[in-house]
Amino acid sequence: MAGYPQGGGMTDAGRQRREQVRMQAAQWFGEGRASTWIAVELRVGLRQVEKWRRAWREGGAGALRSRGPHRRQRLDEAMFARLEAELNRGPAAHGYADDQRWTLGRVAALIRELFAVDYTVPGVSLLLRRNGWSVQVPGRRAVERDDRAVQVWKERVWPQVEPPRATWAPGSVSRTRPVKG
Repeated sequence: MAGYPQGGGMTDAGRQRREQVRMQAAQWFGEGRASTWIAVELRVGLRQVEKWRRAWREGGAGALRSRGPHRRQRLDEAMFARLEAELNRGPAAHGYADDQRWTLGRVAALIRELFAVDYTVPGVSLLLRRNGWSVQVPGRRAVERDDRAVQVWKERVWPQVEPPRATWAPGSVSRTRPVKG
């Protein structure tokens, strides 16, 4: 497994070496060499050579040039502060009136809408946890719930439905050898 500096990406030297390999492939494409031969010579996969060949046909050798370091955009502190403000406004303010919960998918959609940055669901979870947010599981209660009626039911009806438990007595978990009394 290759390790990259600063936790990800390729070094400039590594990017340059990879580009040289692609430029060599482009030269051989121009000479009409077979993809299998190029893959063996460059010690890369055949599918990769075929992918390079398609790019070369569409855009020439320039299509195989390095585009520089690639790093996905993350939310900076100001962006996250704005996201927090929007989350605190609640789901209804963002069109989720039917269910008043923020899900990771909804937060990802909000980030995409506000900042045009795509996050995966696990990425949103990590982003929120890193910034002090935690998973909250809402208590599911009916809007029409009458707590007083529930209490009356527990005190008056439930004891009639459920017989009281027997007091402690020696017993056995074995069905074939019960305790002799």
